[in-house]
Amino acid sequence: MSPQRRRVAVTIHPFRPEALQAATEFVLGCNARGITCAASSDDAARLAAVAPQADLIVLEHSDPELMVVFGGDGNILRAAEWAVPRQVPVLGVNLGHIGFLAELESSQVPTLIGTVADRGYQVEQRITIDTVVRDHPGGEVLWSSFAINEVSIEKLARERMLEVLVRVDDRALSRWATDGVLVSTPTGSTAYAFSAHGPVIWPDLSALLLVPLSAHALFARPLVLSDHSVVAIEVLPGGSPGGVVWCDGRRTFDIGPGMEVEARLGAHRLLLARTSEQPFVDRLVRKFDLPVDGWRAAADRARRDAH
Repeated sequence: MSPQRRRVAVTIHPFRPEALQAATEFVLGCNARGITCAASSDDAARLAAVAPQADLIVLEHSDPELMVVFGGDGNILRAAEWAVPRQVPVLGVNLGHIGFLAELESSQVPTLIGTVADRGYQVEQRITIDTVVRDHPGGEVLWSSFAINEVSIEKLARERMLEVLVRVDDRALSRWATDGVLVSTPTGSTAYAFSAHGPVIWPDLSALLLVPLSAHALFARPLVLSDHSVVAIEVLPGGSPGGVVWCDGRRTFDIGPGMEVEARLGAHRLLLARTSEQPFVDRLVRKFDLPVDGWRAAADRARRDAH
């Protein structure tokens, strides 16, 4: 009996022609090395239209060793909805903007083919958040999901703030009138939480980040919490008539006064495939295009030019 061919999944940005082009090159290159590729029915149809000779199977019937994502971080988050529960590593090829989760650029597809064929990648683990919505504190669970970047609780009405009571480990922390609250992973600390002036947390640190959004309060600072902590956010009457919970800006549930949103360390990890050992500080500088020398170097140059 011949051994089963290796299988690698691909997912493609739905609106970028360059993503389809890069994915087609990758699929055909993998096929030439004896690897079958799996894709969703929509992505498989797009690939088959431009490469009818491709060896493709439907994702739902596959058991891939790796999922390669052609798109930006948003596409990686979408792919993770399938990959995280199955603990399949994800490798991102960036066709978006910053692409913090992505490993390679589309011009590096030939290198990627060889790396995948040789299994020349390492797998990095990132924590996730599990969240539930209850009808009241400690009550019946109405909805549950998980997040890779963050769970956000946001107001629905522009003219009214949310009134919330935040508890950590069953202890009241603070009551806020606020536009919302984020509970973020270290991975998410360079996403929504970063825009809300939260700190950047190194991704190999196992911790949770609690960030109020424009809270009207004397104490409304971002807090870094233990990964054992459980955050509970109760929506109080008297503020906005309702709010909404978002997980990674993709999965959502409406909430109202009296309900409670609970967030804790997730049961599953995001497995990110990396093709090289790159210190996070290098990635931070490169992705944000940070001017390492900043204005001090400009001042030094001005002084030298003056002399």
